[in-house]
Amino acid sequence: MRIRIVDAFTDRPFAGNPAGVVLFDSGEFPDDDRLQRIAAEVNLSETAFARPLADASQGADWALRWFTPLTEVDMCGHATLATAHVLHITGAATGTVRFAARCGVLTATAHEDGSITLDFPTAPITPVALPDGVTEALGAEVLSTYDTGPHIGDLMVELADEKTVRSLAPDVRALGRHSRRGIIATAPAEDPSRGYDYVSRCFFPNVGIDEDPVTGSAHTALAPFWSGRLGRDDLTGLQASARTGLVRTGLRGDRTLLTGSAVTVIEGDLLA
Repeated sequence: MRIRIVDAFTDRPFAGNPAGVVLFDSGEFPDDDRLQRIAAEVNLSETAFARPLADASQGADWALRWFTPLTEVDMCGHATLATAHVLHITGAATGTVRFAARCGVLTATAHEDGSITLDFPTAPITPVALPDGVTEALGAEVLSTYDTGPHIGDLMVELADEKTVRSLAPDVRALGRHSRRGIIATAPAEDPSRGYDYVSRCFFPNVGIDEDPVTGSAHTALAPFWSGRLGRDDLTGLQASARTGLVRTGLRGDRTLLTGSAVTVIEGDLLA
């Protein structure tokens, strides 16, 4: 069984968000416990498992699942990008790949420049009251607060500016009490001429990820929020983690396009 580590939403190694990718030749997935143990051993924010579908009646070519070190998740952008990257560089797929996942059918389209565009459902963001304790856990004042819907399960908070987002040093354990997965913190870019329109950081203690380096799924909520604020459907978000990464977002009604690049950094055999 081949396993690859791919840095997603970056065009250079050791940046972006690393994901494990395991492709199965055929048949059913191994049992859930085995998949979870592999993901725990890889110990990245997500490991993706994909297998080809013999029956295209589902409207998809591959079945795709994602596991953090602790649990299976409904949606993951960077590991989907990493999987599509592996399928294309190995010749297992060309053009547009359709994935059947927990959150529905997702597509990944490769471009000549090596980038890949994912087509994901747009998160239904809903204004909510700021829960008690969030300001203290973040260590920053919150301007507005939003629920991001069932597939993501995060609390999204708007902060004053880019500097505030970058300087966050939150109590991540305390943040975990306020949403199913965690917290998305965001603010407008200080200087859009630098190539991005908004910044974010993501803290997901409830799935074993204190801070996620670059979160594709979070951008399905960030895209409609910032498109509404900035009046443009096509934007670029910078996730201001230590590794950093850029996600180009395109709001298309109930779908959001996420575009980025990926780089394979490790390839080997799973022996156990």
